[in-house]
Amino acid sequence: MTRVIRALGAIVSAALLLVLAACAGLPTTGPVNPGIAPGEEPPPPDFFYIPEGPQPGASPEEIVRGFVEAGTGPADNWATARLFLSTSLAEVWDPTAGVTVDERGDRTYAEPSATQVSLMLEADATVNDSGAYETGASGLTTLEFRLAQRDDGEWRITEAPDGIVLGADQFPNVYGEYSLMYFDPTWTYLVPDVRWFPTVNAATWIADALVAGAPSPWLAEAVRSAVPESVTLSRPSVPVTGGVADVDLSRSALGLEQDGLDRLYTQLQASLVGTGVTEVRLTADSTPLAAEAVPVRSTRVATAPLVLTAEGFGFLSGDDLTPIDGLSAAMTQVDPAVIQVGVDRDVAAVLTTGGETVRVESDGDLLVVDDRDGLIAPTVDPAGFVWSVPRDGPAGVLATGPDGVALTVAGAFPESTEIAAFAVSRDGARLAAIVSANGRLGIEIAGVVRDADGVPIRLTDPLRLGPVGGAGLSLAWLDDTTVAAVSRSGTDITLVEQPVGGAGVSLTAPTGTVSVSGANTDATVRLLSDDGLLFVRRAANWEQTADGILVLATQQGSPE
Repeated sequence: MTRVIRALGAIVSAALLLVLAACAGLPTTGPVNPGIAPGEEPPPPDFFYIPEGPQPGASPEEIVRGFVEAGTGPADNWATARLFLSTSLAEVWDPTAGVTVDERGDRTYAEPSATQVSLMLEADATVNDSGAYETGASGLTTLEFRLAQRDDGEWRITEAPDGIVLGADQFPNVYGEYSLMYFDPTWTYLVPDVRWFPTVNAATWIADALVAGAPSPWLAEAVRSAVPESVTLSRPSVPVTGGVADVDLSRSALGLEQDGLDRLYTQLQASLVGTGVTEVRLTADSTPLAAEAVPVRSTRVATAPLVLTAEGFGFLSGDDLTPIDGLSAAMTQVDPAVIQVGVDRDVAAVLTTGGETVRVESDGDLLVVDDRDGLIAPTVDPAGFVWSVPRDGPAGVLATGPDGVALTVAGAFPESTEIAAFAVSRDGARLAAIVSANGRLGIEIAGVVRDADGVPIRLTDPLRLGPVGGAGLSLAWLDDTTVAAVSRSGTDITLVEQPVGGAGVSLTAPTGTVSVSGANTDATVRLLSDDGLLFVRRAANWEQTADGILVLATQQGSPE
């Protein structure tokens, strides 16, 4: 049985002990909580699990059950869980090898022999040893445990798989979602790499992963890190006091040039924000290092919806439409069905009602960049490249630069047979898409690999984020770590909000929804119906905010 402490405000000394019944269940899906703003202290977690150690006279199955439940207690390197192990196994068992997330009520224990216990489960998701989350059931898995009796007659586990098992109701209270921050190749944007680490001593896990680890394989070639291989953490912990994290690097950090040190500091500071850290104090082998955050470009967009109506193209506020200088006038020269506006609002990627992809510039220049049959909604990246692809040809992704030269982007979704929607992230380092692969429709993401001039040359092997039911209609980035996908099955419309590294949540969308756009958080979602109604999500409800909308445009940023 696992005891639980519920945090009341900033926990100092008062705590309430609760007991969680073994049959207790919490929702296994739901919206992802928004991140903590810079400088903001996070609330204490709702629950702290305090697992119990082995009980006198416990049977082999009870020992294994207790050991599995003790995975909820990462304090002191899962010290409680190690109490269920033999002395020799306790020294080598590695709980950080990974996490299996399942439904506790579906577990089945069996005792094939007096000294063996089997646990059969089906994983809903897994987290690997670097903190990367992967959704999807893996089929029935059997974990084998062997036990032996000590001289005092008590059973202890002598063989056990590395890693831990957590119920879907336990996982979000033991592990938290954090973003390791890397730079795009131009050092302009910070690009998040979502990981899951224990909430206990989270700052240490994050700093170690950033300094000693590497970006996720699908993202590695699309980003840069200012942390050289020669620099490590000089001590195995990052203490946080009053919002100040003390990060002590190896002596080699003393030789870093100031630009590199400042960028390293920026990555650490931005990565630790989610733990409530407001300041990072850097040292190298206990020698203070003077560093400051470098400026990075924001990926925030205007909060007002960007729309095309019979009155024109611009930002909608009430009944007023504010045009974009140059671009709104240029938009009258085409008949748009889909519009995405570039980061500086001087260029837009347009899919016309006739099915052509057109580059529209604020000076009035128009260029048909792709006229292949069956094109889906285009996207434009921060470097000004307009991306286009036919629905039935996922491998045929073209990126057309400001010079009008169309280049084939290699490696695009090699196992997919159809692509319903895609969009480059606002930092330009990632491409998300709704694709059909091996008969399954889902959201995938790949890194954008560019040459020294910023030209996109290929995509990395994609990572599948989660499933989409029915036929894909539209996809948009809601913020830096969440994409939204709209799909239709019969007359039912579904919106999937999918984190890039976490469990997605499905919501029922208004009837007739055809497109989606986002602002700056996953809570800011707008939908457009086929009869021109604009909806915005208010908590769990959809509120109509406008009508007469011809196109709901998406934005790739805001001018500096």
